[in-house]
Amino acid sequence: MTLAPPEQGRPPAPEPVPAPDIGTVAHGLRATARITARAGAGGVTGLPVLAGEGPLALRRVRSYGTQATVCVVGAMSAPLGGDRLRIEATAEAGADLRVTAAAATVALPGRTPGHATYDVQLTVGDGARLEWLPEPLISAAGSDLRMTTTVHLAPTARLVLREEQVLGRSGERPGRLCSRLTVRRAGRTLLDQETAYGPGAPGWDTGAVLGGHRAIGQLLVVDPAFEAEPAQVRVLGTEPGEGEGVRTPLAGPAALTTAVAPDALRIRRLLDAGGQDARLE
Repeated sequence: MTLAPPEQGRPPAPEPVPAPDIGTVAHGLRATARITARAGAGGVTGLPVLAGEGPLALRRVRSYGTQATVCVVGAMSAPLGGDRLRIEATAEAGADLRVTAAAATVALPGRTPGHATYDVQLTVGDGARLEWLPEPLISAAGSDLRMTTTVHLAPTARLVLREEQVLGRSGERPGRLCSRLTVRRAGRTLLDQETAYGPGAPGWDTGAVLGGHRAIGQLLVVDPAFEAEPAQVRVLGTEPGEGEGVRTPLAGPAALTTAVAPDALRIRRLLDAGGQDARLE
């Protein structure tokens, strides 16, 4: 009788490898867009740097005269929780730059815990002009966004800057929104303000702050011509339901229009009225 050979030992089965957790994201999106405007032959402004990234796509659009116009196009949903977005725009000496947006920016909650940031850095050289005119920022329910806008102006620079914020989409509560605007002219602070709205921000929804309104905005115009003839104080919003606003002169020289209104359409009307006779020619 022939004995069967002893059974060879089998190697132990490998430990199961856990499937990656696709619902966990180590961090949010990082993206920076850069714009540089430079005065060229005949005073026509060129764009030697026009570099978008991630959700911040940049498009040169038709402009008139010597001005260059750039439109910021949202290439994907952003900012979400954990995202870090940044735009840097520079108008060099003698340049004339206008920056707009194709649509509103909507801050949304994301899979990554923590707040999102959206930083804007603007630099305007001597004799240059920058018009920064984005569409509104909408703070959707559940979102948490920290936004900063920092502007550096040369002594003879000119600026038009508009900010509009809408707290919540139609029929929903807003997310948390913290915003800071800092403007320095010739190295000296012209304007430095910080606001906070939404859950955790004390008193934001009271009569002393928004009084039931859900849209806020401001229009800042800086022009050396105001040194000789400062802007006049103007009260805005005299009809019921229109919202309220005021234009005041700043030392610097500048004029600031601030307003609150029920919605984005009416906040734009108030800001346009405040800047009607204070816009740069």
